[in-house]
This record gives sequence, C-alpha cells and structure tokens, in this order.
Amino acid sequence: MVNVDENPLLRERHVPAGWPGMRGKRVVVTGGSRGLGADVVRLLLAEGAQVATCAREAAGLTALADSLAGEERARLFTERLDVTEPGRLEDFVTASAKRFGAGAGAGAGAGARATGGRVSPGGLDGVDGLDGVVACVGGSRGGTFEQADGADWAATWELNVGHTARLVRAALPRLRAAGGGSVVLIGSISGWKPGPPAQYGVTKSALIQLAASLARELGPDRVRVNAVSPGSMLIPGRRWDRMRREDPPAYDAFVGAELPTGAPVTPHEVARTVVFLLSDWATGVSGAHLPVDRAQNAPSPYGY
Repeated sequence: MVNVDENPLLRERHVPAGWPGMRGKRVVVTGGSRGLGADVVRLLLAEGAQVATCAREAAGLTALADSLAGEERARLFTERLDVTEPGRLEDFVTASAKRFGAGAGAGAGAGARATGGRVSPGGLDGVDGLDGVVACVGGSRGGTFEQADGADWAATWELNVGHTARLVRAALPRLRAAGGGSVVLIGSISGWKPGPPAQYGVTKSALIQLAASLARELGPDRVRVNAVSPGSMLIPGRRWDRMRREDPPAYDAFVGAELPTGAPVTPHEVARTVVFLLSDWATGVSGAHLPVDRAQNAPSPYGY
C-alpha cells in the first residue's frame, strides 16, 4: 500500500518553503526528537521559524540537530529533560524565550548557533516573547483497565494533561509579551473514539476539552488554542510499522476494517496541520478540534 502523501506528483503541488505566516516566529515544541514531534520541528524550521524542543534522550536530540543544514540548525535550540520533572519544563520555556529574543522581524536565527545537539546563546535585544507552543509529549503507562493501578493513571495524566497545562501556563506571559500567539495541543483519535487503554483515551479527551476551554479564557489575550488529533500514524519502528513488518495479515486486516483510504496517516500530514494552526493563515481558528485521521474508525485493531 502507498500513502497518498508519498505520491511524488502530489508533493510537487505543495506550497514551497518560506510561505508567509511562520518566518521568524518563535515556537516551543515538547517531544520533538522523533515521530510527529520531529516532523513538526523540521517543518517549522523549513518554513523559517525559530524552534526550541526537548526530549528525555540526548541521542535523539543530537541526531535531529545533526540531520539539519547549517541555516536551519542555527535556528534550533534543544535541551534534554523529562517534562514531568518539577520546574524543568518551566525553566526550558524561559530559556527558550531568552535565546529567541525579539523574534519575528528581528533576524531569525541571529540569536542562536548550533553546537552538537544544542545551541549556544547569541542574544537579541527586545522582548523575550514566544509566538507558538506545541504540546506534543504524550503516552500511556499500564495495561488494561484491570492491570493499570492508580500510579499508572496518575503517570499517564501527568504525561499528557499535566505537562500540557504547565507548558501553556509557563508560556502564557511570553505569548502575551509577543502580542498573542498560537497553542496547539496534540490529542488523539483515542480521545473521542473508544479503544484501550482507557487511561490514555481519558487524558486525550481531556486535552480536547482543555483546548476549547483555554481558547475562550485566553482569547482576550489574542492567544489561540486548538487541538489536533492524529489517527494511527505509520512511524518507523513504532507500533503500526512493527505490525506491518511482523504480522502483515493482522496489519492488513486492521487497515481494511478501520481505514477507508487504505493506509494510516503520516506524521508529515499531521505536522502540516499543526504548522498551519501556528501560522498567520489560521488567525481565525481557535477552540477547534481537528482530527487528522483519514476518516479512521476504531483507533485499535480491537475494534469497538
């Protein structure tokens, strides 16, 4: 099967890099070293944004930086951290804003120079503001409902909802300083279509509600908040890619039953939606929940 997004003829129709709306903007993305987060980071950099991202493993961040060309790499700031550690995420947001400096229109990239997986400070005069935030870190702990204990539920909540709330709260003064901005929360098809594990779906449902609530509360500050919910994504080395390689009949049965287009969505397709919502082309969009799932039905091979 071939994903629609992999068709070279369709790629030629894509809007070229540097389209108005992201050039020079300052964006923080959590969990940007692999999967969807890495695609969001790469696309933002390709469109001229300054990007800060974090992840738990230094190796992934170093690989991300090493894969970039000099000019794009100069606009990337990375830091290894666990977003659930008290204070670490807040400090990262503050450090990112300071390294970005005045941001859009002030010479994107002038305040950062790449050094391995990180970026050394250069400094720009002006307000330490931010123009965008993407809460991409997520996951689940524990198994089925009977297997998962209270600690599993608490850890899953903190990883998805807790980290997101802390990220937005830390970024809010910086978004206000920039005159407003855009926040994108990464939900999941599991947030409104039932499928195990329950603790994961519940937290993703909470993120969809959080986006709608914050859009109303932060609207007067010209801060837009939206949720994007990916369907099953085909990511090298992850669940669906492993199933495709290790158990082709099961993979084909899942795709045939749950995916009308015949293939899972790609991370790049989801990333394009995220970057659109961050851009000036989406100034009228706030409080929205955008599924990017190719009309997928159940989020797992187990149906229901």
